[in-house]
Amino acid sequence: MPISDHIRTKLASVPHRPGIYLMKDRFGTVIYVGKARDLRHRVSQYFHPSRRRGWDLKFNALVDAIHDFDVHLVRSEPEALLLEGRLIKEFHPRYNISFRDDKQFLLVKVNLNDPIPRFALTRVQQTDGSRYFGPFASSGAVHRTLALVRHRFNLRGCRTLTPAEADYRHCLYAHLRVCTAPCIGNVTPDQYRMQVAAACDFLDGQCEEMAGELEGQMQQAAAALNFEKAAQLRDLIADIRRTTAKTAKFERIPYTLPVAINPDAELRELAAALGLPAPPDRIEGFDISNISGSFKVASLVSFWRGRPDRANYRRYRIQGVQGQDDFACMAETIRRRYTRLLRDTRAGHATPIQAAAGSEPAGGQAIPAELQRLVQETATTVRARLRKRPASPAATPPDTLRTLPPGSRPRLPDLILIDGGKGQLHAACAELAKLGLATIPVIGLAKEFEEIHRPGAKEPLRLGLDHPAVKLLQRVRDESHRVANSYNAQLRLRKISESLLDEFPGIGDQRKAALLKRFGSVQRLRRATVDEIAAVPGFGGETAAKLKAFLARRTPDPVESSDS
Repeated sequence: MPISDHIRTKLASVPHRPGIYLMKDRFGTVIYVGKARDLRHRVSQYFHPSRRRGWDLKFNALVDAIHDFDVHLVRSEPEALLLEGRLIKEFHPRYNISFRDDKQFLLVKVNLNDPIPRFALTRVQQTDGSRYFGPFASSGAVHRTLALVRHRFNLRGCRTLTPAEADYRHCLYAHLRVCTAPCIGNVTPDQYRMQVAAACDFLDGQCEEMAGELEGQMQQAAAALNFEKAAQLRDLIADIRRTTAKTAKFERIPYTLPVAINPDAELRELAAALGLPAPPDRIEGFDISNISGSFKVASLVSFWRGRPDRANYRRYRIQGVQGQDDFACMAETIRRRYTRLLRDTRAGHATPIQAAAGSEPAGGQAIPAELQRLVQETATTVRARLRKRPASPAATPPDTLRTLPPGSRPRLPDLILIDGGKGQLHAACAELAKLGLATIPVIGLAKEFEEIHRPGAKEPLRLGLDHPAVKLLQRVRDESHRVANSYNAQLRLRKISESLLDEFPGIGDQRKAALLKRFGSVQRLRRATVDEIAAVPGFGGETAAKLKAFLARRTPDPVESSDS
């Protein structure tokens, strides 16, 4: 494939530095994210002839789809790895395989407000008043470095939040003199906090003294021909420097939904392919997202004349489906969406033309003659303006139930797109038929081959990946997928924040459920009094006081959002 002048000019300006690169197609969609120690060398390989193009079909498809690329410079290869993982989770590029799950890089966490602070590993940073270090690109290096920190600064490694004196008999760390055992009073809480503060300084990067000491031991071991110990010390020094190296805090890279080069042409092609009487002005897309039957949510996205109309997006939490059943979830979403839409329409949310056509207002009282004359004049003026408006090639005949500008009250769509195959499509059609909306065109888009499924058609419609109609449907489907997944992730993060109660010693699932049922969230529980907590079944005054003190030590940051 010949290199375009635009790409050739951009390649000449790419530096020989580490960073990440984003490959984009002709619609501006990010299709691949990669990292490199030498950006110029790595990116230019995509546009040079190679043997790989003779056998790797996926690589060929990627290179053929590249229309443009962007690069972002970083200071080191670990930073490139961190930024690459973050961007893949944000953009979900089609040609990336790794980092597509919701798993985050490791962080080291310590809450200095605890009576006896302890270091722990986590993957989610919460607003609980704790101090966090990371993220770290190498999980093995951070595990080994944290073990070194515990031994060097005599820190405890037990999981108990507040160890009791009875636990000392079974504490291996205390018997081996690894931990100073503040739980039995060997050191005062202030002295132990000084140890923790020194360890925090070490994780902040103040490790040259320890690294120099280990280098001296490594040289002594090598001089004594103890090469095994020297190699272990060498690896430990490398782990320390990898863990304590400063990494940049990457801000979210702004991303806008790709817009078609010619949406009117795509709408005309879509109408021709589906046999619609006119290009669809309003398209509504639906998608379902869940993880093994939990956090079941659905999304509705609305496109007006080929462009997203975000004011009419909707999100749904599935309520009446048990287990993992995408068909039932889709049926519930369609039923709730269009039942509400029909109810609002029949309740009197009418346009000026519809209001003028009525002879009586609600309640049966007659309209005064003067007011009726003004209403008729207004309706006549509106109709005249609609007739004088120049016709758009993508416009449908005026239909006050369907064609309204973006941001206005939604009405029945001209086309419904279901993310899925025949099963999801049949579930949606059955619900629409029950509501008397069987005349609205409905299609399903299957991901594997971008097949278009239509009600009553035995075989799916395959237009090809480069067909303008398929590109439009892909944008609607991908946007509905993005909204559903982001809502699912939001609910999961909210659930993770509730797991803060799991750190309180002695609390089980029943008492945790009782607290959340009584107060609704951890944020409301923080504001409760000791007496209110003690009134919850399973809690007494002493336990309630301990829980209140526990939550006070984990006070969130002032910028924490309020309850939703």
